[in-house]
Amino acid sequence: MRSLAAALGVRPTKQRGQNFVIDPNTVRRIVRAAELSDGETVLEVGPGLGSLTLALLADGHPVTAVEIDALLAKALPSTIAAYAPNQADMLTVVEADAMTVGPEQLGSPTACVANLPYNVAVAVLLHLLQVSPSLRHGLVMVQSEVADRLAAGPGSRTYGVPSAKAAWYAGVRRAGPIGRNVFWPAPNVDSGLVAFERREPPATEATREEVFAVIEAAFSQRRKTVRSALARWMPDRERLDDVFRVTGIDPRLRGEMLGITDFAALAGAGRPV
Repeated sequence: MRSLAAALGVRPTKQRGQNFVIDPNTVRRIVRAAELSDGETVLEVGPGLGSLTLALLADGHPVTAVEIDALLAKALPSTIAAYAPNQADMLTVVEADAMTVGPEQLGSPTACVANLPYNVAVAVLLHLLQVSPSLRHGLVMVQSEVADRLAAGPGSRTYGVPSAKAAWYAGVRRAGPIGRNVFWPAPNVDSGLVAFERREPPATEATREEVFAVIEAAFSQRRKTVRSALARWMPDRERLDDVFRVTGIDPRLRGEMLGITDFAALAGAGRPV
């Protein structure tokens, strides 16, 4: 990986959250932990120099790789052709920002395996789950603190907006730590793997956007009761009290005690009549 970077004149940049995985055992471990089906098509975001891409292809998985860096995107097919010529036709490179990529560019991958750029990891994961309904499951590497937040459940100290929004799409769990020395450059934070398994969102008459608006409002003032926190979402206090009565949710609770089904119920009950 270092010699490839030198040949390309590439230096990892903090702006794009680039920390390249340079340890072959780590990428093989990630592929094993992803529990992919034989020949399953994988979406990879931020392939960088291609270490994880090579491991996925070697295991027999077609890869759609989304890379925002034009130089890296153009170099990746050549890297695969040089190091894995028999799998070169299994790679599709999409030069795009993962935050704006759409289904027409992604095709229909069923799994996501990626070392996500740490500065936008949560936003990228939520966007991919929204625009690619074919994704059934995945395993992504993120900052350890972010992994904790994504996998947290109601009542946990780390439970918050990322946890609740991710729970709309999928069940999420921690899947192990990753050491700092497997990266180049070595980050100054710990990393972790997060596994997700898509599930149906909770039954509600509200849209995803409406449910997410309630989530954001509920966590906007963490120390207040959910009734106080939702005052901006629904300024009519009498109607807000009716919403709590209809849903059976205790308005004296704090937002971090509510699960995704609670937020969906509040959003559904609070829709305009």
